[in-house]
Amino acid sequence: MLSWFSLRQRTALSMARRFVAPYRWQVLGALVALLFTAAITLSIGQGIKLLVDRGLATQSTEALEHSIALFMLLVLALAVGTFSRFYLVSWLGERFVADIRKRVFDHLIELHPGFYESNRASEIQSRLTADTTLLQTVIGSSLSMALRNALMLVGGVILLFVTNPKLSAIVIAALPLVIAPILIFGRRVRSLSRQSQDRVADVGSYVGEALGQIKTVQAYNHQAQDKQRFAGTVESAFETARKRIAQRAWLITVVIVLVLGAVAVMLWVGGMDVIAGRITGGELAAFVFYSLIVGMAFGTLSEVIGELQRAAGAAERIAELLQARNEIIAPPVDLLRLPAQVSGRLELDGVQFAYPTRPERLVIDELSLTVEAGETLALVGPSGAGKSTLFDLLLRFFDPLAGRILLDGQPIERLDPRDLRRCFALVSQNPALFFGSVEDNIRYGRPTATSAEVEAAARAAHAHEFILQMPAGYQSHLGEGGQGLSGGQRQRLAIARALLVDAPVLLLDEATSALDAQSEHLIQQALPALMAGRTTLVIAHRLATVQNADRIAVLDHGRLVAIGTHAQLVAGNPLYRRLAELQFGAAE
Repeated sequence: MLSWFSLRQRTALSMARRFVAPYRWQVLGALVALLFTAAITLSIGQGIKLLVDRGLATQSTEALEHSIALFMLLVLALAVGTFSRFYLVSWLGERFVADIRKRVFDHLIELHPGFYESNRASEIQSRLTADTTLLQTVIGSSLSMALRNALMLVGGVILLFVTNPKLSAIVIAALPLVIAPILIFGRRVRSLSRQSQDRVADVGSYVGEALGQIKTVQAYNHQAQDKQRFAGTVESAFETARKRIAQRAWLITVVIVLVLGAVAVMLWVGGMDVIAGRITGGELAAFVFYSLIVGMAFGTLSEVIGELQRAAGAAERIAELLQARNEIIAPPVDLLRLPAQVSGRLELDGVQFAYPTRPERLVIDELSLTVEAGETLALVGPSGAGKSTLFDLLLRFFDPLAGRILLDGQPIERLDPRDLRRCFALVSQNPALFFGSVEDNIRYGRPTATSAEVEAAARAAHAHEFILQMPAGYQSHLGEGGQGLSGGQRQRLAIARALLVDAPVLLLDEATSALDAQSEHLIQQALPALMAGRTTLVIAHRLATVQNADRIAVLDHGRLVAIGTHAQLVAGNPLYRRLAELQFGAAE
């Protein structure tokens, strides 16, 4: 049977087994309940036989009452068994999905940023929500139906032969005719189910992208084009789903015709035998009951198989996420550890780097640079010179292709990434704020900080005043991405967060670029005190920033072309002189 499955499908089944394994007792209980309800359902056929032969045929009131009493006892037992089965199976479905969502998220949150360069975050979100919801439906319902009807099918066939072997041969002769379309259509449904899930993910991705950038969409009056593109995406998903539904509909139709056709032939033969006195009416009634059980089991299985195929596609997509490997990990051997107090001396020795999605273009090319502990180094250069990429390498979001980077003399590739990153505080050009309170966002890098420490960091970043003007002060909730705040306010909250971490190395990526003149003036006044005792690398497009730096490194096409003070570089480096004229000319 495993030969029917591809490697990815076997991987998905293996993943499902791993997630269900901790709940083996609940699984066992559900299986016992399944067996019990299947046995009770099949026993009802014998109750019908007794009802006809001993109750109705004998015209005995006492026999009829006994038959009805037995029938009701079976019904009550079936109700109890069905309750147990439904509860346990539904519980397993919900528990399975909760566990798999936690496992997938825990895995994704640790993956290196390079993974997200080649995988859309919105599609990953779709897998984590839509695909796991489909698995919950299948495990909590469809799988139970499949197992129950498989048991009913096997038990029904056995009881058919026990009741009347001659009539059973008619039913069994039709089985190969039913199995063949299930196998043929099942493969097509499986392939289309995977495609359908991919198209649904495309729909979710487009919605997230368009609504996430709604201001840009509306600012450029792009609604009509987005509606058209989204309609195309939705229609593509619908067309794939239509093909899948058509295959399932054909499968169900063929199975119903074949199974009920065989039942009709069997009824004709059985009716002739009852008329001839070769079998009793009760035997024929029981046989019809078991035939219907077998027919309904086949019909249900043929329908449920489609759901199972869709679940297999969803499980494959989730398994792909779990199989994605993190390329930035702590070395398994020769792991180095940094001391509790780090001075912050940085060395780059012949570093080369190209992004995995653009391997042909070196973003950092033979870069060698030393930043002493406590020094402030400004990075200046045209767009695309590699300034922000240098921060990515220092934080070890990526590993260089050649050369090495050292922190306090320790090569960073031999450090645990968590141990390395505790030494850095980052303020990016577009500060990341999260849904939650202002206090939560400032405390993001240091969850154990006290409210007094949070307030001190906010005061140092000149954010305290505008925070107090918010409706609930530090407990005011921010929208997604800090919506409702100005660019300068978001930047100052990000600076407060970096200050609270109190790391020995401060990385400022255009940290004052989003500030108005007044806010920038306040920050520039505070920066010398904030940088004191810290190694600071700052990407700068403002004259005030570079003038406060101890040294300025000029980058161009990933290479270090000059280093020195502002006055030295203006006098001695043409590239810096041109940048100074373009960017700082008015101020000078």
